[in-house]
Parts: sequence; C-alpha cells; structure tokens
Amino acid sequence: MSRTALRVCPLCEATCGLSLTIEGSRVTGARGDRDDVFSRGFICPKGAAFGALDADPDRLRRPLVRRAGRLAEATWDEAFAAVRAGLRAVSREHGPQATAVVLGNPMVHTVAGGLYPPLLIGALGTRNVFTASTLDQMPKHVSSGLLYGDANALPVPDLDRTDHLLIIGANPVDSNGSLCTAPDFPGKLKAIRRRGGRITVLDPRRTRTARMADRYMAVRPGADALLLFAMVHVLFAEDLVDLGDLSGHVTGVEDVRGLAADFTPEAVAEACDVPADDIRTLARELAAAERAAVYGRLGSCTVEFGTLTSWLVDVLTILTGNLDRPGGLMFPLAATARAERPPEPGKGFALGRWHSRVSGHPEVKSELPAVALAEEIETPGDGQVRAVVVAGANPVLSAPDGDRLDRALAGLDFMVSVDPYLNETSRHAHVVLPPPPPSQSPHFDYAFNALAVRNQVRYSRPAVPLAEGALSEAAIFARLVLCASDQEGDPEAVDAMVVDAALGKAVADPLSPVHGRVPAELGARLTGETGAERRLDTMLRLGPYGDGFGADPEGLSLDRLLAHPHGIDLGPLRPRIPALLKTRSGTVELCPEPIAADVPRLRRALAARTADQLVLIGRRHLRSNNSWMHNVPVLVGGSNRCTLQVHPADAARLGLTDGGRARLKGDGGELEVPVEITDTVRAGVVSLPHGWGHDRPGTRTAVAADHAGVNVNQLLDGSRLDPLSGTAVLNGYPVQLAPVT
Repeated sequence: MSRTALRVCPLCEATCGLSLTIEGSRVTGARGDRDDVFSRGFICPKGAAFGALDADPDRLRRPLVRRAGRLAEATWDEAFAAVRAGLRAVSREHGPQATAVVLGNPMVHTVAGGLYPPLLIGALGTRNVFTASTLDQMPKHVSSGLLYGDANALPVPDLDRTDHLLIIGANPVDSNGSLCTAPDFPGKLKAIRRRGGRITVLDPRRTRTARMADRYMAVRPGADALLLFAMVHVLFAEDLVDLGDLSGHVTGVEDVRGLAADFTPEAVAEACDVPADDIRTLARELAAAERAAVYGRLGSCTVEFGTLTSWLVDVLTILTGNLDRPGGLMFPLAATARAERPPEPGKGFALGRWHSRVSGHPEVKSELPAVALAEEIETPGDGQVRAVVVAGANPVLSAPDGDRLDRALAGLDFMVSVDPYLNETSRHAHVVLPPPPPSQSPHFDYAFNALAVRNQVRYSRPAVPLAEGALSEAAIFARLVLCASDQEGDPEAVDAMVVDAALGKAVADPLSPVHGRVPAELGARLTGETGAERRLDTMLRLGPYGDGFGADPEGLSLDRLLAHPHGIDLGPLRPRIPALLKTRSGTVELCPEPIAADVPRLRRALAARTADQLVLIGRRHLRSNNSWMHNVPVLVGGSNRCTLQVHPADAARLGLTDGGRARLKGDGGELEVPVEITDTVRAGVVSLPHGWGHDRPGTRTAVAADHAGVNVNQLLDGSRLDPLSGTAVLNGYPVQLAPVT
C-alpha cells in the first residue's frame, strides 16, 4: 500500500516542497507540494528524481574500514573505534594542527551539516579548516563582512517586488538560484516582466536566463569589476547618487567617488567589450528605476577580482538607494537567527587573523583557501597535516590540481570521510561513514532560510524510518565529535551540552525574553524526539519569531511548526538596517581599507589586459549540482554533458569540428575534450562544466564512471586566487586550444 509524505528537497538551494509517494520503505514518486508556503508546487528535474537518487544502488549502507590496505564493511562500533584511534594517534604525536577538516557543499543541505561542524572543529582544536566556500561564494562573505560587519549578512534580491533586475555572472534558471533561495526562479523572472519590470543579464554565455532578459550583454569574463566601477563612476559624474533612507547610515561615500574616478566608461569599454554608451545606459536605468536589485553570483565570484566585484554589486545598490528597501536588495531574517537587538557598534570583520603554514595564505572567516590543502599535507615540518576529516566534500574533483591532491591524500596517516559514496576523494579514507539517504533523514534549512527571498520556516521529519543497522547523520556527527574529543559516551550528550549552554546564555541576557528564568525549567519544556530536534526547538523559541518559552503564546516552537506540515509563512522581507550592522562605526562602511588597497591591482590589470587571449568559463546544468548527481541515470545525458562549448568563429580559426576532439591547456595541465560548437558562448571564450572527471580507479559509482567526462579543475595549478578571499579563480583564466589530429 502506498502513502504520501511531505518533505523539503535537499538537492539545491531552491528548497522546494515535495510530496513523496512511498511504497513500503521505497520512494516511488515525487511531485511538487502545491500547498507548500514557499514553493507552491514548483519542482525541477532533480526533485522529480528524488526517489532514484534515494535508492541509488551504489550508495554505501554500512561503514567501511581500511584493513591491510583494503576498505571492507564494518560495524559502527568498529568504525568509530578506528576513527578515535586514528585521530588520537595523530593528535598525541603531532598536535591538533596536524588534523585538517574539509567541508563540502552538501553539508549546508542537511540538518547535521547545519549543527555539528563547529562542534567538530572545536573538539579537534585545529585552525586547518577548508571548505567549498573558497571555491564558490567566499568573496561575497568578505564584502559583506567589510561593509556590514557580519560576513553572513548577505542581501538577496527582493524578486517579488523589484521592477529592475540586473544579473551578473549568474544563471538562476539552471542553478535554481544561488545565495538567493527562490523556488521557481524562472517564474519569478517572468512575473517581473509581466508587471512591467526590466531584466538585464551580463554574461559571457547566452544562458537560458539571458534568453529571458530584456537586454543581454556578452561581457568579457573577469571584467565585471571594471564594468561595475564604470557604472559607479557614471552615478557620481551625472549626480545620480541617492542613498534614500540609508543616508544617515552610510560612511565612505566620497572615498568611493575617489576610487571610481579613473574607471570611466571609455577607459574600461575595450576590456569589457561593452560600448561606453551602453555602460552609461546601464547606470542611468539602474538609478532611474523605482525599485532595482543587482544580483551577482558564481561567474562574478570565482574570478580574479571576485571580492571587488561582490563589493561593487552592493555599492551600486547602496548608491541608488536600493539596499534594505522593498524591491531592492534585502536581508532575510531566518526563524533560527538571533533575535534582533537595538542598534549598537559591533566588533567588525577582520581578515588574516592567522596564516597558512606553507604559503602564508591569510585566514578568511576562520578558513584557509581550499587550494592550500595539498601543500599542507605534502610539506614536511612542524604543523604538517597528517590527518583529514572530510564531510560531504569531493575536493579531488572540485578543487584545482586534483591530481596533486589525489597523491597527497594517499599519503595521509589517517583520513575519515562522511560520505554516502566511495568517490574520487573518499576512496582514500581509512574509515568511511555513510549517512542515510534523504528519505530517512529530517530536513531543516539552517543556511538557506537565511538567504530566502521570503521569510518562512518549514521542517520535515524523515519520510521513511531508518534502515536496520543505520545511524542518523546527526548521530554520526555527534559520535565524531566525541571521537575528536577522545571521549566515549552517549551522542545525545553532545546535543544536551549545546542546549544547556544556549539556555544558560539566554537567561543571563537582559534583552532575552527568558532573562532571569531557570535553565532547567526551560529545558524541561523542550520537545523533540532527538537531540537535534531539541536544539531546533531551542533556536525557534529564542529566535526572532519565537514563543520565548511562553512569553509570546503565538510565537514559534517545534510543536507549532510540526502542526504546519506545509510550512509557516513569516511574511515578505523587511528593512533591517541599522539593527543588522556590526561594524565598529555602526554604519555601512562603504569604502573599507582592504577594498581600497586592492583597487590599484584592478588598475594594473586594466592597463595590462590583452583582448586576444582565449579564456575559459564554467557552466551550470539544471539536472546536476556540482559532482553530486552524475550517478543517477535519469539526470545524466541530454544537455547535462561534459563538452567544451566553442564559438563558431573560434572553431573555424582553430580548425575544430563539432563533435571532434580538442586539446585544452591551462596553467596546471591539459585535457582532451569533446567539442560542441555553439554561438551561445561569445567569441574568445570557451566553456567546460565543473564536477566531472569520474575516471579514477577505486570508486564505486558505476553510472558516473560510464559518463566520466573530464575534470576542468585539472587545468589549474592553484596559483590563481582572489587575494582578499582566498577563492580559486575558476572562471576567466587563459587557456590554449588546438584540435586533436
């Protein structure tokens, strides 16, 4: 007999509500939940394939432990005993910095990923933390940290109310949105045009998003900072600056005027390959729009000037009075965020509080650049990384120079990987701990609710009970925390410790609704079947919409959320400045010193730029998310292919044929790639997608191996970085291309 269960999709940032059809313990169908308060029935091919991914026969069901050089199935107790012994041996002999933590993109899509990594890192006592952020969005974190004093205060376009949207280096029709949680992004773009709004897309590829725009400009890759600076110049030169309601909360405006003085439209036009008059038009239209938003994403982050570009996106928004107002860029307020407090100066945001051991890369947001991991493992000396804890990450494919990292991981003293697959990275582990499939896991979007275009809250309990002998992902991480602490005990004690600390802090806070109350009495009121649920209940009750443990009977709690299986709508985004600001001045600091110090580098690059270099960019596919889903037959093939897209003019010049082979060379290596000739990519640019290269021995992903593709990041040696954020340059770098004869 079949039944229906609701859950939130964990496969991309759109977080759509799903209605699952379940027969026994198997998901046999998935459709959009029409009553979901956020997604209203929208679903993409990934969500529709939920059942196929959930039941993938290559998913690991039991832990693996390396014995005599081979990975073999083991019990959970055996696996965690091996983890504890391996971590303890490295720590006792070499100290805490000899262990590194690597966190991947899937970690922000799970309950456990939102709760346990800080505890794990704290238990290990290491500063060697590497995440997917420095292969993706770290420039946005840095610019927000410098502007607002909070690296996690990321404004998103208020898509439901804007009437002018400028999109830079983003393809949300295929990505479903990124750093902007918005189910049915295509529908929201259509709605903008229906209500008379205007959409402009700047991108080297004529993407599906670009085809929906009123205006599309094929800007040269990596030139976004120049173009945006020229728009800022126009705003000042033509007296179009108007801060609106922010006028009393912004400092540094005149300093930005000075920085922009040299970046006239004429000065940057050739480098951007955008006429000066068109740049002026972009600036004038942005200033004239009643409600305008600027949205930049991966193509504007993973470039040579990613932080400057991310900063300029917000600068343009601020100078036109479109920050923190309906229809502009606004700051979501998640249900589990800290309750808002009266405005006051904060501690600000600092860069480079420590540096990597080998190359001296500065720390950013308590992380080191992902490209530094291999050298930290390979280079002997005090502090050499000898053990690695990897969670939901596949850096052999996702980071530059995967061959080098492949060799480095093979030489570790110990490695533990939390991963459902034996993939290109986890194959090196001494212990592999597989989390259960999504249907057997709860879901709450700790990360993406803080990026949502409408405030809302939803929670899904597991749709299917845990399989016999399986551990929940929360239990896996709680036991990892105990192992890292060299302790034994009940994993639930980890969650209890966190809850006790949170309640103790809350009752001591004069601004808290529970100030002066007894923590034990509050703890007794918590509900939830697991420690992770009790932590969620704590955050909901103490959050900005919470019931304050009875102080507001209409407020949020876990019980109230469970009573609304389609979610609770918390309303449209609303202004949050100045309370949100955590800068030392208590203002939006428009011209931070690290930004100003990096502008001369942009000027030098403008003077040295050559227009005839062939450069490479990546691209997104609707039916995949990085390297995750290449093992699901229904999601590979068709348009989801690893081909090198080449403009017809470049193909003719280089002697390439459609479907033929070409040799592609970069700083770090070369690849033989299949050619796809198309005018959707501009001349002088080639495009190869990220996340492929499933051809290494020792993996157990049969479908992915049959559709191996090539690893685009192997073209890079890791030397190209955005210096302010430590983010790898994955787009807009020079390559050489020739036919294979």
